[in-house]
Formats: sequence, structure tokens, C-alpha cells
Amino acid sequence: MKTVADIIGPGQSPAAPAPPRLLDQVRARIRVLHYSIRTEQAYVDWIQRYIRFFDKRHPRELAAEHVERFLSHLAVARNVAASTQNQAKSALLFLYEFNGWRHRREVCASCLSRFPDYLRRRAASAD
Repeated sequence: MKTVADIIGPGQSPAAPAPPRLLDQVRARIRVLHYSIRTEQAYVDWIQRYIRFFDKRHPRELAAEHVERFLSHLAVARNVAASTQNQAKSALLFLYEFNGWRHRREVCASCLSRFPDYLRRRAASAD
């Protein structure tokens, strides 16, 4: 019987498995948190739209201004309802919070700047 070393060849090591792709990581995290399948589908869809909107740049490279620009585009150019814009915002906040990227607080702050003062204070006290 042949072993892995025989198949690969002497002196070579088997290739390490590739890390999971971003959207697969998001799906896995949503499932661990027991979100509904429809929430998973909606969040993944919004994250894909966000990535495509910025010419397939990785969200890690994008900052709070990009989130604001995307949400503004939805409201102005796409003329979406407020609830639709909130769903997109929730998906992007989940993405940045789940990954713990450095601009998570900036993204949250930029989204909260649109809310009344009492909601901002309540959200700040929750952190």
C-alpha cells in the first residue's frame, strides 16, 4: 500500500489545506450562533453586494467611509426602503464585528451617527 509520502515524493510535504473563504466563514459563524437560514442568506447576499460594489476588494481593506458610501448608494441610487437599508447595515456590522477588524468601532460609530442621541447613548453603554 502506498503512503502519502510515496505519492507526493521524497522531501516534499503535503500542501496545507487552504483557509476557508470569507463567505464560508460568515456562514459558519451564523450557523454557530443559530441564526435562521433566511438571515444567513440575506447577510451573505448583502456582503456579496458590498464586495462587488467596491470592485471585489476585500472588506478588510475597506473602512467606515466605504460602508457609509454603500448605504448611501442604496438609499439614493437604488431607492431602497429604510428597512432594507437597515438589513444591509446589520449584515455589514455582523461582518466587521465577527472578524474583529480594526475599523469595527469606526463602522459602528458611523452608522450610529445617524440615530438620535438617546439611541447612541444606549448603544455606547452596551459596549
